[in-house]
Amino acid sequence: MNVAAGVAHSETLRALAPQSQTRAANASARVALLGTGTVGSAVIARLAGWRGGALDGRVSLVHVANSRRAAVADEIAPEQAVAALAESSRASSLDEVASALHGDGARVVIDATASEAVAERHAQWLAQGIHVVTACKIGQGTTLARWRAIREACAYGGSGYGDSATVGAGLPLLRSLRELQAGGDRIHAIAGVLSGSLAWLFNHYDGMRPFSALVRQARDAGYTEPDPRDDLSGEDVRRKLLILARAAGVALDASEVEVASLVPPELAILSKDSVDAALPALDGPLRERYAAAYKDGAKLRFLARLERGEDGRVSAKVGLESLPGDHPLAGGAGTDNKVAIWSDRYRAQPLVIQGPGAGAEVTAAGLLDDVLRLIA
Repeated sequence: MNVAAGVAHSETLRALAPQSQTRAANASARVALLGTGTVGSAVIARLAGWRGGALDGRVSLVHVANSRRAAVADEIAPEQAVAALAESSRASSLDEVASALHGDGARVVIDATASEAVAERHAQWLAQGIHVVTACKIGQGTTLARWRAIREACAYGGSGYGDSATVGAGLPLLRSLRELQAGGDRIHAIAGVLSGSLAWLFNHYDGMRPFSALVRQARDAGYTEPDPRDDLSGEDVRRKLLILARAAGVALDASEVEVASLVPPELAILSKDSVDAALPALDGPLRERYAAAYKDGAKLRFLARLERGEDGRVSAKVGLESLPGDHPLAGGAGTDNKVAIWSDRYRAQPLVIQGPGAGAEVTAAGLLDDVLRLIA
């Protein structure tokens, strides 16, 4: 048994297994929400919006935590969750999450963080029969060992892993890949714009205004991370491509993805506080790339590509490409993600899925859709 990240051996899994797989059919699902930042706050708001509606009573929020403190109760009204957390003197502890979920009904952890420490616990909770729903790409988008541990823990604990918000903010990308395969289809290639921030940048860049000024605008609007190198490096896109590839049946390792970063070496070595003043280092190279594409009537798009040959060989890469104007991935607007899938069924013309690939509200909706699916 190949296990990692909190699940070491089958003996450990046995110790973590739920005491009973039987749950009261009519009990509300007990939910722990980890992370109350932009996405976590949107989850809380969406849960509050369920009050008095058809979904009222489907879940009970019993644990809310950020990196500093936690609020735990038999039920926390969503509209009071933020205040309850602010008033709590209880220190946040990942060791207490499972115990907070005790009781009848399904148990769910919603991971709305970007935390390595939380991702390391996913397999442990799953092995205990606790569903995990996440927007964090660290679980399934890093090492193969952790990805396999999550799958094995799901099988052992009879639990589910909701990951549709990890790529495309809840767009039906992973679900479509899995359903195609379940129907006997074979995925030959995947290509797409997987970063909402990079989509916005190249949908707006016209070669006239300095690219660095556009990056600052995107950062100030919240489209990029506070350190825009996190987006421009392509590492976030690499993780998303790994998740898609593995969902498509390709057990790809991170080292097998070629990433062409947009961050020049002189910018990469700087401290976070020095980045803003050095952003103009981006301008010259991007202006040249844009001019060459414009001359050919093409458009610049930052793409992830996975191709699987008839001989089984796999090629995976991430980087800026010049696309013909009529290419399926050349269009789009704003922060849209756009992904093309070629398969036996869609060989001549790909299946294209497009929609908002970033934003707290759509991400929160994707997380809660997964919760409802797992507790149904």
